[in-house]
Amino acid sequence: MSTDNRPLAISAPEPRSLELIFTKDALSLLHSKYRIVEADPENIAGLGDDVLGEARYIIGQPPLSKDTLDRMPRLRCILNVESNLINNMPYDVLFERGIHVVTTGQVFAEPVAEIGLGFALSLARGIVDADLDFREGRELWGGDGNAKARLLSGSDIGIVGFGDLGKALNRVLSGFRATIRVFDPWMPPSILREHGVQPASLDEVLSGSDFVFVVASVTSENKGFLGAEAFARMRKGAVFILLSRADVVDFDALMAAVASGHIVAASDVYPEEPLGKDHPVRGLKGFIRSAHRAGALDSAFKKMGDMVLEDMDLMDRGLPPMRCKRAERETVSRMRSKPVTRN
Repeated sequence: MSTDNRPLAISAPEPRSLELIFTKDALSLLHSKYRIVEADPENIAGLGDDVLGEARYIIGQPPLSKDTLDRMPRLRCILNVESNLINNMPYDVLFERGIHVVTTGQVFAEPVAEIGLGFALSLARGIVDADLDFREGRELWGGDGNAKARLLSGSDIGIVGFGDLGKALNRVLSGFRATIRVFDPWMPPSILREHGVQPASLDEVLSGSDFVFVVASVTSENKGFLGAEAFARMRKGAVFILLSRADVVDFDALMAAVASGHIVAASDVYPEEPLGKDHPVRGLKGFIRSAHRAGALDSAFKKMGDMVLEDMDLMDRGLPPMRCKRAERETVSRMRSKPVTRN
């Protein structure tokens, strides 16, 4: 029998790795405080009862069955470092047993918000196209190069979704003296007002905005809810920026709205990733493309490890996790985000 009394943690963080999400010092601390058992996320059930029976934490989001959970009497928390909650475990059983499910996704909010600001400024001022024109020797000087330019300052801005990313986006936009309207059916209007934004319907956000940022999670209720009709309601020449998940939009309808010249757009996410080399969005004028890299900064990944260590320490002392965001029993089973590909 082992005399090692350190708490046991099952490590199944794919598509991440412990080396990605922990600094060298933090990883050393993790191994010094916990017995780490590396596991195939697709076969947690294959671990022996000596491991499952002792496991206090799972680092990752592996598929879990009720039968497997029944073999884990000491489990206290699943620390999701993939960050997108997916419906691959019996959340009702976890909640009934008082097992926490937490996610580190808020580490991406600030970097994604900043690149969203970059997209908005680039589309408003034609920065990318002007640079390409300059490289080809066909640049337009002075006012001739600003025929379609506009200011972000003082504009009407709409945000669809107001979770961690929506709040971060609101912060980075705060200096532009804009009127910001938000549509989020899961958020009480009073909370929106406390953040200095105006609660609005989806139609008000779409039809009343010069810039529309979509940062809503994909749920069982909103998949593909932004389609041709939604894009038609937007102001001509408006900017549409997709930062959360491609499944909230009808991507073909988005491309058609851009191709027609009705709106311009930017996206960091796509219906399939990696995207096919012959996908029509690659050559679409008026569309800025980014390869799901908005949040993938090493500094963000390393914050994940710090948050995990802090919350594990709290739970070791009989306290609730506070750094990571806890899944809510009323909404977690509605999430429909796809797992990310390996970074």
